[in-house]
This record gives sequence, C-alpha cells and structure tokens, in this order.
Amino acid sequence: MKWIEPKKYLNKLKLDEFPQPEIIDLNYPVLLCHGYGSMSMLMKPSPMHDSCMRLRGFGIHAFAPNIVPYAAIEIRAGQWEDRIKKLQKKYGYDKFNVIAHSMGGLDMRYAIHHSNLSEKVASLTTIATPHYGTSLAEIVLTTPELLKEKLNEMMNWFGENVFPNEKSNAREAVEQLTRDYVQSTFNPSTPNHKNVKYFSVSAAVGKGTDHPLNPILRLQNQLIYQKEGTNDSFVTAESAVWGEHIGQYPISHLEQIDIQVSRERRPLVDSMWMDIANNLKKNGL
Repeated sequence: MKWIEPKKYLNKLKLDEFPQPEIIDLNYPVLLCHGYGSMSMLMKPSPMHDSCMRLRGFGIHAFAPNIVPYAAIEIRAGQWEDRIKKLQKKYGYDKFNVIAHSMGGLDMRYAIHHSNLSEKVASLTTIATPHYGTSLAEIVLTTPELLKEKLNEMMNWFGENVFPNEKSNAREAVEQLTRDYVQSTFNPSTPNHKNVKYFSVSAAVGKGTDHPLNPILRLQNQLIYQKEGTNDSFVTAESAVWGEHIGQYPISHLEQIDIQVSRERRPLVDSMWMDIANNLKKNGL
C-alpha cells in the first residue's frame, strides 16, 4: 500500500479565500435568445436557462425568456422585440447585450435591422449561428415528402403544446436556414447596424477534429462535414463567424447551452461563457 503524506492529502482539501465566481460588471443587462426547437423545454424552464443562471452567478443581470420554437425568422424576431420591451418596462433598462444561440442570432439580426431595435441593443454576440446557412437544413428538406409532412405536423403539434401563444411552422423555419436562403435572401437584406457591435463564437467537434461527440449526433455531423467541413453537429465553424470572432470552441451545439455536458467537458463550456462575458466587459458593454 502506497503511503500518502498527511500534509500532501490535506493540501487537496485547502479552501480558497474567495471560492465564488468573479463578478463581471457590465454596463448593460444580457438577453439570451434561444434557437430552433423545443425539446430542451421539457428539461428546463427555457433552452438557455442554465446559461442564464451561470451569467447571474457572475453578477450579470441576465434573462432567458421563451418564444415560439418553430416559426419564421420575422415571427420570432417580433417576439424577441416584445420580450425586450417587457423587460424595459419592468426594470427600466436602457439597452441590452444580446447573446443569441443558433437561429436566435438570425432572429436578432433581423430585429435589429428591420424593427429598429438598434436603439435598444448595444451588442449582439452569436453562438454557432448559421450566418451562411447550414446543409443540415437542406438534408432535412430532401427527405421524402410524406415523411417530411408528418415530421412537420408532429413538430408543430409539439411546439404549439409547449408554447401555445403562437402558431408554429417548423418547415418554413427550416427553409430559412438553408445556405441558399441565408446567403441569397437574408444576408443581402439584413446588413449590420453601425451603432451595434457584433461578435461571434464558432465551434467544431467530431469528424475532422480530435474532439468527442455524442454518438446520437454522429451521423448528421458526418453528413455536414462531407458537404461543408468541420462543424458542431448543426452548424459549421465557418458559417458561425460574423463580426468580431471571439474564438472557436471544441463543444457541440447542444453542449453550448448546457445540454448533454459531461463532467469532464464542463470546463470547456464554462470557458466559452466566461470568454463571452469578459469580451463584453472589455468592450465597455
């Protein structure tokens, strides 16, 4: 039996003077915008609830409301605008730093440009948003028509049950995530606003990287890789870059919002969110 010196063992139990997270003092509160889908709503109050509570742990005023999970960008954008107005009325906030995941980033780009939200948004940080579309949407749309219709009906039924305030349209939302739509229609009509600062985070795991991926997502990860290159199982690292790029992280699309995160990989997720918050602070936001 190997002898362990008592002092060496006790050093592992040594307490930090200040074990709590460092306070990150921002000038504006944070609004977290979730992407397409609603399955995570079965596990938590909102898809980005855990990420929101992490930011609150940094001392940041953060909010992660829900909107319709399956709908066109313009419908979702209008709902994000409504959430901002409600928070302003309740708390008296002037502007927000928006952190948007996946499709939520397209929603907010649309809202900033087309709904004059530039007066209410100081910055937009997108996480794995398909700024140039994703081939995953095209793969979904190439499934047999009967199956596609059944999937659309099921997703709309589910979306309208978990969020009955707005009619869902899963198929239209997917069509707006294709590379052709985003690059040919959305981007030309939705330029950045000069008074808003834009940042982005990208990610890549699985095929083409040395980083692990949940086996359930392996097939779609490989299919996207064949068409576009390294990706996080939903969006390529290249498509996610918009504005000032904060960095690329070896975490999957779901891990980014604290879903299916193992104990070993949690520090990677923590690091990404810490970097996002510190980037806002560094830029005086």
